[in-house]
Amino acid sequence: MAVLGAGSWGTALAIQLARNGNAVRLWARDTAAVTQMAEARENSRYLPGCPLPDSLAPEPDMAAAVAAADDVLVVVPSHALRECLTDLEAVLRPEQRVIWATKGLEPESALLPDQVAAEVLGVDRVTAVLSGPSFAGEVGQGMPTAVTIASIDAEFARAMAGAFHDGVFRVYTTADVVGVGVGGAVKNVLAIAVGISDGLGYGANARALLITRGLSEMMRLGEKLGGHRETFTGMAGLGDLLLTCTDDQSRNRRMGLALAAGADVEGAQREIQQVVEGVRVAREVHRIAQQLGVEMPISTQAFRVLHEGVAPRDAVRKLTDRPFRAEKD
Repeated sequence: MAVLGAGSWGTALAIQLARNGNAVRLWARDTAAVTQMAEARENSRYLPGCPLPDSLAPEPDMAAAVAAADDVLVVVPSHALRECLTDLEAVLRPEQRVIWATKGLEPESALLPDQVAAEVLGVDRVTAVLSGPSFAGEVGQGMPTAVTIASIDAEFARAMAGAFHDGVFRVYTTADVVGVGVGGAVKNVLAIAVGISDGLGYGANARALLITRGLSEMMRLGEKLGGHRETFTGMAGLGDLLLTCTDDQSRNRRMGLALAAGADVEGAQREIQQVVEGVRVAREVHRIAQQLGVEMPISTQAFRVLHEGVAPRDAVRKLTDRPFRAEKD
């Protein structure tokens, strides 16, 4: 396997693949970072304390990494996905298959990762997506984790499940690529909203409200885009939503906590020091929800705090002032 992207998540997945008996080349654009990983045998910047297995080789040359691989795993932020896939397409062999672990929507276009991949790699390329409730540090340390791999090619989904699955890293498969993609995008926005609420001291009741009604928003948008309802009650939907909303390892939750404490978006981003996907994705979720006529009040208020300067307390008040309604609506 070639793994493109050596942030915390890409490194953790590369470690899991190598730990499970696969020969892995981990590519990073930063040559100095590759040298550091090769010498220290760990990614000291993004995943300290998680040694690289002997079968994992850091690689500064994308073409060399891909040439040595049967299949390719792409692990970059959503805003960098198109560029990475464009570079990859130039060195891919016809038989090589591509899986990504990118969560989010493309800036400006609001395209899901599978739509970006289809435009860049072509609709005939065999592809898949990996998503689910999985903090990189815990995967890197070999803690129990479960994820979902989605592909319309059932053989590829099973092959990738076999590459990752072992006694502590469990993999489920599905054909619902759209649903898995929507879940991975929307949960980040909702986690910022929950972080804001918790940071303001609104308590466990409000947290349960936001997660439960946030899941309803995820389902409404996902089904409108063609996802399957059952996907959103699984690992890539509810599972990832719970994880991201409730644990401070989540960058998106920490963004919400920082905003509630009075920080601005840029200051909070600098403090977190890694990409907070929900900040960009909030704009795209808001745009696509408006285009499709999907009601997403929690996501809308998160967008307004992040991009329109609305005060966190005012956003929460806007939600609590909404009239009563039937729960199934």
